Amino acid sequence: MSRKGWVLFALVGLLWGVPYLFMKVAVEELSTPVIVFARLAIGALLLIPVALYEKSIRPALKYWPYILFYSVLEMVIPWYLITTAQKDLSSGLVALLVSTVPIWATLFAHHSGDSTAAHRTRIFGIAMGLLGVALLVGIESLNDFDSAIAIAMVLVASISYAWAVNMITRRAPEISGVAINGLSMIIALIFFAPFAAFNLPTQSPSIEAISATAALGIFSTGLAFWIFFIVLKEIGPARASLVVYPNTAVAVILGIIILNEKLTLAITIGLPLVLIGSYFASKKSETPVVTG
Repeated sequence: MSRKGWVLFALVGLLWGVPYLFMKVAVEELSTPVIVFARLAIGALLLIPVALYEKSIRPALKYWPYILFYSVLEMVIPWYLITTAQKDLSSGLVALLVSTVPIWATLFAHHSGDSTAAHRTRIFGIAMGLLGVALLVGIESLNDFDSAIAIAMVLVASISYAWAVNMITRRAPEISGVAINGLSMIIALIFFAPFAAFNLPTQSPSIEAISATAALGIFSTGLAFWIFFIVLKEIGPARASLVVYPNTAVAVILGIIILNEKLTLAITIGLPLVLIGSYFASKKSETPVVTG
């Protein structure tokens, strides 16, 4: 990998590691629909001009039914569930659960006819990753019922992420990822608009909540997606998919340092199992994992 590739890879790892911190701060004062709407609006404002400059909007529009479906699977469902779950879970635990996306993606690839998904190395990864998830869920669910529901929400979001990538890769090959995600953000933005309008804060939010929401849209959505697709061209989909691992490390570290979150037994046990399992599960995959 070139120096440019390493720099961009590290930058995406940072940009997709901090959204959990931003969401955790914002969700203390703002409703989920407002946070997601703001994130989508800012992200679309940044991505659509890039897609227009690339002249990739028109080719992408030919696949609008799949982009509509992708928007639901990649943004509407996961972003609502993940943001809501952060009311009851630590940012590090949420990031760790999201890092299971490569495991689900491998299972979907096998279902779609990818024979390499049945390779013993990838089966080992799936088994180890699912063991880590089972231990995470089992230990964290002992805390209270709300934690168990929140964990289930993040796992559903992770499965939705994996399904979205698998579907759009097969149905709209060679189409600009910037265009697909920019258009998807507009679709999701329209969906969340009425919910955000009816869930506006009753009092002025703090500077911290406003700044966290703005940063979520600018850095972890618009800028992160744009740079990710540059990384994709620079180092290829197999290596780009590995960005899920530094994401998780960044999220866990920031949660401990900035939010004073505890390094729980569940994370201590589950982190290595899930990350190692995800690595081996996606070892031969050529499908990039997008978990913004």
